[in-house]
Formats: sequence, structure tokens, C-alpha cells
Amino acid sequence: MLLDIERVAHGGVCVGHAPDGRVVFVRHTAPGERVRVEVTEERRSYLRADAVEIVQPSASRVEPPCPWAGPGRCGGCDWQHLALDEQRRLKAQVVREQLGRMAGIVRDVVVEPVPGDVEGLGWRTRVRFAVDENGRAGLRRHRSHEIEPIGDCLIAHPRIEATDVVAADWSGHDEVEVAVASTGERMVTPARRGSAARDLTLREEVGGTSWQLPAGGFWQVHPGAAGTLREIVDDFTSVQAGERCLDLYAGVGIFADVLSRRAGARMVTAVESERRAVAAGAAALPDVQFVSARVEPWLRSHRDPVDVIVLDPPRRGAGRNVMASIAGCRPRVVAYVACDPAALARDLGIAAEHGYELTDLRALDLFPMTAHIECVARLERA
Repeated sequence: MLLDIERVAHGGVCVGHAPDGRVVFVRHTAPGERVRVEVTEERRSYLRADAVEIVQPSASRVEPPCPWAGPGRCGGCDWQHLALDEQRRLKAQVVREQLGRMAGIVRDVVVEPVPGDVEGLGWRTRVRFAVDENGRAGLRRHRSHEIEPIGDCLIAHPRIEATDVVAADWSGHDEVEVAVASTGERMVTPARRGSAARDLTLREEVGGTSWQLPAGGFWQVHPGAAGTLREIVDDFTSVQAGERCLDLYAGVGIFADVLSRRAGARMVTAVESERRAVAAGAAALPDVQFVSARVEPWLRSHRDPVDVIVLDPPRRGAGRNVMASIAGCRPRVVAYVACDPAALARDLGIAAEHGYELTDLRALDLFPMTAHIECVARLERA
């Protein structure tokens, strides 16, 4: 099937239309290209496809640096076939489109690079490899459980030592996670799916604070991410001494740490449901009150006034109930850290219903070569 590609869409795909009028979501292409596609999934109202022949290329098309990043191959990267500045332009377009479509917000967006990668490569400090029946580690193909037997991973941090990982024999395991800390430490954790994590920790540092992070615990994967996000949250919130602050979906408290430095001891409450993260955060930040709880029910019972709220929810976002509860706390400012622009836009629309408007937004390229985008939004009472 020959298609003219019309525009970028959320999720690392572009849009064309089949002869029967159905939308086709196409990987490995760019707006303005004419491509021959191979359909990979067919539904009543749409198709998914890979561009397998580029008939008319975009001026921004480049040769992918990784030989495993192509149709039917490793699913880890979406945009290796485009120059880095074009990747960021398309990501900005996705954020703008989501804000307009889901929240009625018209806003210019620039996706900014952050320190720590080299031309979009060598940044991923945590990689989970799948292991095949022969004990060889690889990465999953796109929307598949099949394993691509790679020879290297170019977006992986050099200390991941991906070539050594894929060359080793991991028989008896289903996966192996390799993590490289900001301190330079490296941790390799092979496991069977569903088994308990080994009792290992990795020391992470940012802003002069250090945490002993449990194996498999969440930490930003781009080496420049934690520091950059903390600076933006600090700027957006401008916390004053004595202000009452909440850090929701707090993890180990990288934002609670920033808030506490300005607000003072015991003025920050960090809410997190993952108990190992709570334990690590409480050990590192004795001046922060950590609560082991799910955010939504905890907020329903929270009655104390709040001046500042920071939230960093999972990819699905916070949702209507949480956003309504946040507005009910009547903070003077909210800093929302989001890894999915659609979920962010939806939640900004909900916040607007409760009297909070978007007053600033930063978009960051924390995941070069992929479709993922990190945003930080500032909300204030209208």
C-alpha cells in the first residue's frame, strides 16, 4: 500500500489514510513522506503499519545509527530515522496538539535538550533486557513479546555495557536489569518474571543528597533528568520558609528534598504507595514526613491547608478525582511533572474546571530517539 504521510501523532507514529478512508498509524516515517507500508495490525476503524519503502523522503530523514532500529526490529526507539532537531520539533507538535485537543489550551511549545547524552545517544542508565529460550538477552520488538537478538544498544549509557550483557548466558532467567547510578556504580539484577527483587541497593545522588535505591526502584533514566527537573520544580514553586507542601507520587523524594530545603523541617509531606521507595526516602530525608499510601484515598481524607503541591504521577496521569482533591486543598501553586502529554492535557482540563490554569510549561527531551516527552506544568488559581 502506497501512502502519503500527513502529520505526526502521539506515540511515535505518523498518520496517513488508506484507500478505503481508514486512518493508518505508520511507524518509521515522517510528515510529508510518500511511503510503501506493510500492515501490522488491522482494526475496523484504523490500521497500524510499518514504512518498508521510502518513495519520497523527508529532508530531515537520516540513516538510523542503530542497525536494529527498523521495521520489525527492536521496539525501543521510534525516531532514529530523523535528525534530532526534527525529532524535537515533532514532539513539540504532539504536545501542542494534545493541549489543544484535550484541554482547549493554545500554547507554543519548545522541546528542550538536557545535559547527559551525546547527540541523543548513550543516555539510558537503566535497561531491562528480556531473555530468550537460549539464555540470550535482547530487547522486545514493537508491540510484541518476541525478542530481538541485538548486538548493542546505542541509547544505553556506556556503563550499561550492553554488548557484554547480550553476549552472556542468562539461562534460567526471564530478564536481566542493568542500572548505572549517578555515582558510577553498576548493578546487574537477573530475575525470573514475578519473583521478588534481590536485596540489593544502588546509591544515587543529586543536589548533594544521596539515596540507597532498592533494586528495580524508580529513578529517572536520563543522567540529566533528576537535576533538571528539580531545578524547574524549584523555579515553578518558589517555596517560602514555613509554607506547607505536598509531594504526591513522591518516589524516594527527589522533589520533596527541594521543597524541604526552602520550606523547612517537617513542612513537607511526601505520599508514595511503594513501600521500598518510602523506606529509602525516609532514610535519606529525615526532615520530610513520608506517608506510605495511595495518593487518591489519602487526599480524600486530607484536611490540612496546603500552600504548594508537586505531583509526578505514572504514565496514566492523576485523573479526575486526584485533580479535584488537589484543587480542594487550594494551593497557591501546583507543579505537575508528566511523562505523557495526553494524560497531562486531560488533567489540565480538569484543573481548569476547578479554577486552576496553566501559567507555565517546560517540555524536555529526556528520551531522545523515542516518542516519549517529559513536561513540567505550573498551575495557579485563575
